[in-house]
Amino acid sequence: MDEDISTINSDVRNEKIKNFFLYNRKKIIILLVAIVFGFIIFFVYGELKKNTKLKISNLYNTTLIKYSEDTKKETTDILVNIINKKDKTYSPLSLYFIIDNRLILDVTKINNLFDILIEDTPLDDEIKNLIIYKKALYNADDINESDLLKILKPLINNPSVWSSHALYLLAEYFYSKNEKEKSKEFFKKIVNLDSANPDLVIKAQKRINRDLSD
Repeated sequence: MDEDISTINSDVRNEKIKNFFLYNRKKIIILLVAIVFGFIIFFVYGELKKNTKLKISNLYNTTLIKYSEDTKKETTDILVNIINKKDKTYSPLSLYFIIDNRLILDVTKINNLFDILIEDTPLDDEIKNLIIYKKALYNADDINESDLLKILKPLINNPSVWSSHALYLLAEYFYSKNEKEKSKEFFKKIVNLDSANPDLVIKAQKRINRDLSD
């Protein structure tokens, strides 16, 4: 009797499963097609990204190899184009090359390129923080206190590998302006910062003891 009941229950289950697939076969087919299509899109997208990255890499390396006094204009145009592609590796490298070789002297244009990296390029957090710091360093000699603080605000307000560098830049900025109390305040923040760069802690303490002691 138990075996008969078990057989009946099994037949009922099988019938229910069969009916479920029969009644929902269109939905199941659509779902399977969507899954397969999704995998295809994912694979194609990944391959396109790889190919795009390779093209940008080749373009960047070829441009630098060909760089000379005679190709400055062409080099600049290509590197700006790479920055506008918002590649997490070669866009920052392109801007560094432009700055290091003084290919663009217009400060506004350079800051616009910095902003493309900081605001629009999908960078890792600490790479973005490094670029923020480099932007502040680039502008430090020519901007006022409020503008410098505005640039460095993300590094000061949020813990980062570059926070102590930002504080040190501000401390030296105020020291150069002979605003010694403000300078001392930022040097002290470095000394008291748990995540501060050890070398900067030593430099900050020396500054306080040597130049800013009461």
